[in-house]
Order: sequence, then structure tokens, then C-alpha cells
Amino acid sequence: MSALKDRLRADLTTAMKARDEVRSSTLRMVLTAITNAEVAGKQARELSDDDIVGVLSTEAKKRREAATAFSEGGRAEMAAKETAEAAVIADYLPAQLSEEEIADLVTAAIAQVGAAGEGMKAMGKVMGVVTPQVKGRADGGAVAAEVRRQLG
Repeated sequence: MSALKDRLRADLTTAMKARDEVRSSTLRMVLTAITNAEVAGKQARELSDDDIVGVLSTEAKKRREAATAFSEGGRAEMAAKETAEAAVIADYLPAQLSEEEIADLVTAAIAQVGAAGEGMKAMGKVMGVVTPQVKGRADGGAVAAEVRRQLG
């Protein structure tokens, strides 16, 4: 079993003992999402730590989007709940990259691919190089926006 999954389970037990409702419900939800990812597809498999980080990133993105939707809809209490869940999930993700770090990675990828003069046609090549480098550490939308800005 992966070390990250063990840590999630141990932290769930600790949160339950401390009667921390938000943390325990969020960790239960995350562990369920991990289990669903393990049994998805034709054959059950054990997820690696990298795969689990991918699941955590997806869950964190869902929380951010839901919080935005709730706050725009005037449901402040639901937005606060989603934001709190996103904060719990963020504890288990690698440190997020700053905008400057993303810009530096994109600049290096453009130079590596040699896409400086190609414009938007080279976006796929650049994203193919940058995406594995930022996996779990930056939102894909932010990376794509930076690639568009530098190419276009």
C-alpha cells in the first residue's frame, strides 16, 4: 500500500478521535475517491502515490469550483464548507507552484521544444512537456493560460 494512502487512513482515525467533523468527512470522501479510482476500469489495481496525488488534485479542483459556484449563487455557508474541505485536501498535495515558477517552466519548455516562433500551433507540444512537470503542483487551467500568453 502506498505511503500517502496509509497517511490518509491514519489521519482519518486521528480526526475521528478528535471529533473533527470537517476533516474526517473530507478524508472519508477522499479515501472513497481513491478506492473508486482503484476499482475503475477492467481490472482492480493498487494506486501509486503519484496516482493518489492526481485523485487528490481532482478532488481539490472540484471543491474550488463548487465553492465558486456556491458563492456566486449566494450560498455563503456552502461555499465556506467547500473551501474548508479544499484546505484539508491541500494538506496532502505537494506545495503549489507560484505564477513566476509556472512562467519559468513554460519559458523553459518553449525553448526546449523550439516553439518560440510557431505561435498557438505549438501549444500541444509545450503542454506535453510542461504538464508532467507540474502534475499536482499547479492547476492545469493556469498553466494553459500561461502557455497561451507566452505563445500568443
